[in-house]
Amino acid sequence: MQRVIVIGCCGAGKSTFARRLHDVTGLELIHLDQYHWQPNWVEIEKTAWVETVKKLIEKPKWVMDGNFSGTLPIRIERADTIIYFDYPIWLCLWRVIKRIWTYHGKTRPDMTEGCHERLDFEFLHYVATFNLVKRKGILANLEKVRRQKVIKIFKNDRDAEVFLKNINS
Repeated sequence: MQRVIVIGCCGAGKSTFARRLHDVTGLELIHLDQYHWQPNWVEIEKTAWVETVKKLIEKPKWVMDGNFSGTLPIRIERADTIIYFDYPIWLCLWRVIKRIWTYHGKTRPDMTEGCHERLDFEFLHYVATFNLVKRKGILANLEKVRRQKVIKIFKNDRDAEVFLKNINS
């Protein structure tokens, strides 16, 4: 396990898990949100974003969290381990709302400075429809590489905890 991508719905716990995996393994921690978003929630230009991701994945060892479907194929190709948080939407929505409440007006640790947490109905809609819109495509991408990559699909926090506990066992 040298290059790990962590994907799944917003609010599933990707960033928290990636940080904990970093703590256990020492792999460089890369939160894609910190590279994609500029202050005040301004998105990086598309070509620059792809080039940034290409540079990041060339590093020898990392754990990288974030979805960003446009660059998912190149991240999957470079990763040796893929972790997919396949969590129920009600849980993800609850966690996103809790996160908004906790960090409202502040920048979360896994975000670019100046991207203050806020209530955003478009984002809540994205979370609410994530499994309907994105899940099938993610699973299809994972199926394509299941013989070449280590793939872990977590259905709940217990799955993630067991994985972390068994890393050094």
